[in-house]
Amino acid sequence: MALYSDKVMDHFQNPRNVGKLDDASGIGEVGNVKCGDIMRMYIKVDDNGIITDCKFNTFGCGSAIATSSMATELIKGKSVEEALNLSNQAVVEALDGLPAHKIHCSVLAEEAVRAAVKDYYDKNGIEYDPEDFPVHNCEHCE
Repeated sequence: MALYSDKVMDHFQNPRNVGKLDDASGIGEVGNVKCGDIMRMYIKVDDNGIITDCKFNTFGCGSAIATSSMATELIKGKSVEEALNLSNQAVVEALDGLPAHKIHCSVLAEEAVRAAVKDYYDKNGIEYDPEDFPVHNCEHCE
């Protein structure tokens, strides 16, 4: 059995939505140099609260790139509230799995989306529950 699924390899070799949005409504950056993975997520939100575009820049391994790519695919066209419901497990499932030692990459992808949404809320004075935005506590960073 291959270590990585065909979907992981496809999103690593042909990542979707790579780049920067100069007119981003929200930008989130997560990761830690100790992990070796840094993700920056950009979202563009329309007046109806729909994510019309998203891009990412990731410095890290193939799994980090693949999870970032898949996360952008999963939130594009969704409402900001729906994007907040994106779980790392949904990213893993959409990629047909990840090796156990790479699950932290999917957690970072979820956190990058949340960080971009939080930035959007902050920029627009939208109230939110701080518990929806936990502080990163990656056991791999220690």
